[in-house]
Amino acid sequence: MHIKMLIRTIFIICLLGSHSAQSAQTAANVEFKLVNRYHVGGDGKWDLLAFDAQRHRLFVSRTTHVQVVDADSGKVIGEIPGTDGVHGIALADDLNTGFTSNGKSNSVTAFDLVTLKVIATINIAGLNPDVILYDPKSKHIFTFNGRSANATVIDALSLKEIATIALPGKPELAVSDNAGKVYVNIEDKNEIAVIDSDSDKVLGNYTLGNGVEPTGLAIDLQHERLFSVCANRKMVILDSVTGRIVSEVDIGEGPDSAAFDQDLGIAFSSNGDGTLTVVKEDDPDHFSVMKNIKTQKGARTMAYDAINHRAYLVTASFGKTPPASAEQPKPRPTIIPDSFVVLVVSSYP
Repeated sequence: MHIKMLIRTIFIICLLGSHSAQSAQTAANVEFKLVNRYHVGGDGKWDLLAFDAQRHRLFVSRTTHVQVVDADSGKVIGEIPGTDGVHGIALADDLNTGFTSNGKSNSVTAFDLVTLKVIATINIAGLNPDVILYDPKSKHIFTFNGRSANATVIDALSLKEIATIALPGKPELAVSDNAGKVYVNIEDKNEIAVIDSDSDKVLGNYTLGNGVEPTGLAIDLQHERLFSVCANRKMVILDSVTGRIVSEVDIGEGPDSAAFDQDLGIAFSSNGDGTLTVVKEDDPDHFSVMKNIKTQKGARTMAYDAINHRAYLVTASFGKTPPASAEQPKPRPTIIPDSFVVLVVSSYP
């Protein structure tokens, strides 16, 4: 019996190793490039976006509403209204429901993924809900609240707030392992908090070593690796089970989103300096930068289509930066009206 189990274990290890080698070889033969630029226009600034793989739709946050864009044509096909200060969008495909985090109104909007009609507005106790995440195992919605440094938990079935999770600092992007754990970057502590999605409690924290001010976060589910992109131009790769730092690579400046392509074994960092850093997983413990693709200044948030191997990024054209003032000590450049675009970066051949 023990011999059979040993043989089975060796077989699984060899199979995983073979898959890793195959992914690395596939990644070596694939290149990514900017293939399209959709002029979307419209009013409002922007933040995070989400990709609906079933319907090929992009959901793009635009301050007071969410634009719904056909991912194949770039045409605006609808909107989710009444999302004051919207930051993020989470999609629960198994429930046919989408959710937005509305930072100014401290609320969450639930909407039908097919009709786009609003189902409910859920007022929450957390302040300035920013990133929002759906965990399919627990069927919980997590909003990560920047001003109150905590997470609000909503039952995605009843649409009721059920818990508040205290966090060690200001939360940023988060991912689920789909097996009971949620990971969230803690920007001002340079660490990742690990949450049990069933009990809605923090299990522990992983330090990020040289990583400073982490924002975007992605996960390799097969090899249990986390990819945290940081303001000091570092992508830190960790073991998602132990928190061990596996590797770090250099990325562009001003990152805000990360993604991982499971089939290709490639991680991405979208950077505000107008680059998309492409990182190859040579094996689960070794990573290397393949390329820094030129995109467009300000394109620092991203959604990824893992089936067709496409990254969607958003930005606009900018004018002059106004002088600093007491009210705005760090002014941002003006946005040229109606210049908002969706950039499409795709693999080839």
